[in-house]
Amino acid sequence: MKKLSVLTMFLSQVFLFCLFSSADEGMWLFTNAPKDQIQKEYGYTLTPDFLEHLQKSSIRFGNGGSASFVSSNGLVMTNHHVAVSTLQKLSSKSQDLVQNGFYAKTLAEELKCPDVELIVLMQITDVTETVNQSVTEKMTPTEAEAARRAIINQIEQVAAQKTGLDKCEVITLYQGGLYHLYCYKKFTDVRLVFAPENSVGFFGGEPDNFEYPRYNLDVAFFRVYENNKPYQAKHFLRWSQQGAQNGELVFVSGHPARTDRFRTIDHLSFQQDVEYPYLLNKLRRREVLLQIFSEKNADNARRVSSELFRIRNSRKNRTGILSGLQDPKLITQKFNDDEKLYNQIVEKNLIDMEKNNPWEKINTALQTWEEIYIPYDLLEKSEAFNCQTYKIARNIVRYVIEKEKPSEKRLREFQDLNLEAMKANILSVQSIEDDIEILKLTDSLGMYVEYFAENEYANGEYEGLNLLANLSPKDRAVQLLKNTKVKNVAERQKLLASDLKTLNESTDPMIQLALLVEEPSRILRTVYDEQVAEPLRQAYAQIAQVRFLVNGTSVYPDATFTLRLSYGKVAGYVDDNGKTIPPWTTLQGTFDHAAEHNNVYPYNLPQSWLNNKSKVNLKTPINIVTTNDIIGGNSGSPLINQRGEVVGLIFDGNVQSLVSNFIYTDAQSRAVSVHSSGIKEALSSIYQATRIVDELGK
Repeated sequence: MKKLSVLTMFLSQVFLFCLFSSADEGMWLFTNAPKDQIQKEYGYTLTPDFLEHLQKSSIRFGNGGSASFVSSNGLVMTNHHVAVSTLQKLSSKSQDLVQNGFYAKTLAEELKCPDVELIVLMQITDVTETVNQSVTEKMTPTEAEAARRAIINQIEQVAAQKTGLDKCEVITLYQGGLYHLYCYKKFTDVRLVFAPENSVGFFGGEPDNFEYPRYNLDVAFFRVYENNKPYQAKHFLRWSQQGAQNGELVFVSGHPARTDRFRTIDHLSFQQDVEYPYLLNKLRRREVLLQIFSEKNADNARRVSSELFRIRNSRKNRTGILSGLQDPKLITQKFNDDEKLYNQIVEKNLIDMEKNNPWEKINTALQTWEEIYIPYDLLEKSEAFNCQTYKIARNIVRYVIEKEKPSEKRLREFQDLNLEAMKANILSVQSIEDDIEILKLTDSLGMYVEYFAENEYANGEYEGLNLLANLSPKDRAVQLLKNTKVKNVAERQKLLASDLKTLNESTDPMIQLALLVEEPSRILRTVYDEQVAEPLRQAYAQIAQVRFLVNGTSVYPDATFTLRLSYGKVAGYVDDNGKTIPPWTTLQGTFDHAAEHNNVYPYNLPQSWLNNKSKVNLKTPINIVTTNDIIGGNSGSPLINQRGEVVGLIFDGNVQSLVSNFIYTDAQSRAVSVHSSGIKEALSSIYQATRIVDELGK
């Protein structure tokens, strides 16, 4: 791997993290909120009651977003773009909820959503000592990985039995410096209440994505039910009457997916040279594939709209992240910030570099990771077989194999606490459309052939693995999908109840493909777990322990798609052209922005807006920017004031925020929200959704 900069030549072992956080930086644990910083900067005292209430009002959307309770009657608020996959599943040729929106005027009209799971974090316990005691210095990486897996499985099982909660999982923090047990309450009866039209939920489309100013009503409402009745939430967020004001202290409670602010130079180099170029190539080809398919007719566009949005959003996001990695200013800034920590380690001899150098361990693990990265993604992560049908077959094969083992020896996703959820996922009624399946599988098999053109896949013992059965990618895709029975739920049920011998005797081509891939992908998974993930975990944990000695836990851990708290203020900024950008836009600006583009896609406001413009208070704020430190996964997070009231709804970051995966600065980086006043005004004056307005925050 080539190095990121000349700096690496004389300091390849620098630990990349800003030792002293800048103002408003951080995705903080609720158990370690930055109370002193907030008191010093804003004169506000963060209390345990405030934190508990906010924690239990916050929700994680199973498909990768955040949400919150905004009434005692189970009303849930999130983004339209978080809801769009559900809207697509609820749509048909005659009723396109993505394009046309939806409003249930009564409880009886609320639509039950397929395959939606919401979870709320109820309990947090520090189990670091218990986990660490299970691993000794004499253990090999293989033994350490097995021991850690066993104790974590035990902790989770005991917690589930003791608490009676639906989901308990041990979360790795500070790259292994801490382990926390998170126990959740789970909701699966979720119903759609309201969603606006896509043209205003994603107003400005791809050109405006990750830009500001913005003018979006990116909001949707659901309701959680329990025992077929609206869930009575003890913790929910009140609704601000005035909305956020300029300079006001605001908080974000949500589930940021992943940051890499603790990575070494070598690790960032791997991401720049291997990870992101490969990922972007994959995203670009899939975006082009679905774009061409969607342009053929309106029904095609409807059926792939959710996935195409996700791919486009990911591609633009990853492009910004890679640009950050390629920016010498970013690397220089991180170098200057980290030099102090590195010098402290050396001067105080906090790590014996000759005997146990964690940076050398990281570099060795990354060399192995580079060797297997692409085959691991294609085979173990199933990216060579990009269709729902294969994923079902793969999970059936793994389920049958894993269920015969003791829980602690299974792959994590098939251990006891996850097994029933996996089974339910396999048996869920999914809309599987053959033409889309063939399209995607053909393309991913073609990508597989491109990467392994000479002998398909070569890794020692497994040369010449004939996954295409001597057919073209298109013919192989058709052969697999036209002859498989795993699309039938009853067939899946029968296969899940069988054993490996029965699967081996099956004539189902998709099951046979999953079995063919199983052995080489298992080898890749083992190499990754034992020679990449475990050494990285141990090395970063060692560095984290040193950082604790130097700085305690006054620095937040990297994001892990678990609940975090961010604080900041409402603030505009000066853009790269020297233009002052105000902190909010208005509904008048929304209509003006559409008019400037002749109301042509993607700036075409829906007819409901055009018909009701005269009823709207056009001075009402619609979008707002704040200095809160957020990233992907925060979509749908509530923006609240110091009284715990909703003042906005996070839906994006500006383009300057994309480097936040590696470093944060509040000079220009901004979180973008739908203003609470804009949400309420649109619901009242445009959609006449008085039932929701009357319920908000009550």
